[in-house]
Amino acid sequence: MSKMIEVFVPDIGDFDDVEVIEVLVSEGDTISVEDSLLTVESDKATMEIPSSHAGVVAKVKVNIGDRVAEGSLVILLDAASESEAEPVKKQEQAPQQAVSTEKTEAVKVPPAAPVRKPSPTAHIDHDNFKKAHASPAVRKFARELGVDLTRVKGTGNSDRVLKGNIKDFVKQALKEPSGGASLGVEPMPEIDFSKWGEIETKKLSKINVLTGKFMHRNWVNIPHVTQFDEADITELEIFRKKTNVEYADKGIKVTLLSFIMKAVVVALKEFPRFNSSLDVSGESLIQKKYYHIGIAVATADGLVVPVIRDVDKKSLSDLATELREVSIKARDKKLKPSEMQGGCFTISSLGGIGGTSFTPIVNAPEVAILGVSRSKMQPVWNGSDFEPCLMCPLSLSYDHRVIDGAQGAAFSNYLSKILSDVRYLLM
Repeated sequence: MSKMIEVFVPDIGDFDDVEVIEVLVSEGDTISVEDSLLTVESDKATMEIPSSHAGVVAKVKVNIGDRVAEGSLVILLDAASESEAEPVKKQEQAPQQAVSTEKTEAVKVPPAAPVRKPSPTAHIDHDNFKKAHASPAVRKFARELGVDLTRVKGTGNSDRVLKGNIKDFVKQALKEPSGGASLGVEPMPEIDFSKWGEIETKKLSKINVLTGKFMHRNWVNIPHVTQFDEADITELEIFRKKTNVEYADKGIKVTLLSFIMKAVVVALKEFPRFNSSLDVSGESLIQKKYYHIGIAVATADGLVVPVIRDVDKKSLSDLATELREVSIKARDKKLKPSEMQGGCFTISSLGGIGGTSFTPIVNAPEVAILGVSRSKMQPVWNGSDFEPCLMCPLSLSYDHRVIDGAQGAAFSNYLSKILSDVRYLLM
């Protein structure tokens, strides 16, 4: 036989006459010892009231908004003993056994379709998750289901998130075509901007659309890290200007970008991991023995990245000439698809526009990209005095699955050293 047990509020310390802000159980629920029954809130904190016994909830004696203290009756519990509960289970199983013995022919039951379950803690804003208005039990429940509490509308007191709210959220998410993907990144809402003033809608160019999708894919799939550094290019700039004087009669103008391309190749040979790609399985690294460098070029229609092949085999004048040619072709929309494929490493130079640093997005399937910002004169300590130096800001973004922080810092430091001493480029 079952017996009815009264469960009271236990000793809760200095808390007295506190408000019930959440009832965590309902009549008919089966609970265990230490399962939370209520959430109460004082002026200073919130806490959960645990059950002292196990059983089935027969009657809930408190409501949200009630005030309780030590000794207040919380629930009536139908506490059946384990020995009594076991025969019930056997009786429930008996009809199933009887049915199976009556059938002499095996029935093939088609396998149930796999249910896509949200992965725990997927796409959760952990900082704001901690601030969400919910009890510890509800937080645990949300984590188990992979639900971001910041996206769940609470219906409890003061908009507190309840277990029922999470269940409703998950049910709604699983009904959507994405099969639960909405538990991850929430799509941008559609907004009618015209209600605030005059607007004009302009269609994006095909390059803008494709670049946007490509960049979004790379940003979502690649764990980015960006290393910032500076290179002293004072001597390099002097050498560049002298070189241009010598090439003047040939109509060739060597830009800083040509030198950076040569320096990058030297660095890639020293750190071959940067001249690789991760295979689709993510378990192997494809090491490249060639050095094709992509150059980001801004056009009226958007960003394109033509590839300069075999940079290691070309002179500065060759690179200067080819850079000029591909830039013109890019802006005239005459680049062939084959001229934008096969790159090992990309350089995005904004030095002619301005800025001190930025975070370039890795141009997959490459594993790194170098951003170059505007150079400027700065006082640099040489050990005994400050001297004016032309400093070039470098922003190296890389795929953290392939390159760790130490390797990224070493590559960036090595590249800065090469650019700071033009002799490395002539070796």
